[in-house]
Amino acid sequence: MAAAGPLTLPKAERLSGRRLVETLFRGGSGRSVVYYPLRAVYAWVEGGEAPVMMMASVPKRCFKSAVRRNRVKRQVREAYRKHKERLHARVAETGNGRSLALAFIWLDNQLHDSKEVERRVEALLLRIGERL
Repeated sequence: MAAAGPLTLPKAERLSGRRLVETLFRGGSGRSVVYYPLRAVYAWVEGGEAPVMMMASVPKRCFKSAVRRNRVKRQVREAYRKHKERLHARVAETGNGRSLALAFIWLDNQLHDSKEVERRVEALLLRIGERL
């Protein structure tokens, strides 16, 4: 198995598992940042596999078609993958052994260009980094 480079998104960096997702959304410690059409919810969690773990969510009420929901999730994951290093560096400074759980939630019922999504994700990551 080849070593993962800095611009990959390995399984360990994907937020999965009921316990971690519930901690993020129901723990009361989650914070939120909105830059339309995305909302980012983040919180410190214990027991994560990576310094930052992310997930992308597109509600069915935004797009009934699974093809469109999957396209948006792919755009968000790709944008995150390209710009995650800034956030990883900030988490390494302030994490104290904890992991940062991060969820991107799509708010719009329109598709957006990949460059637009990338700009929004990058701006959200900068805002989150400033608030840590």
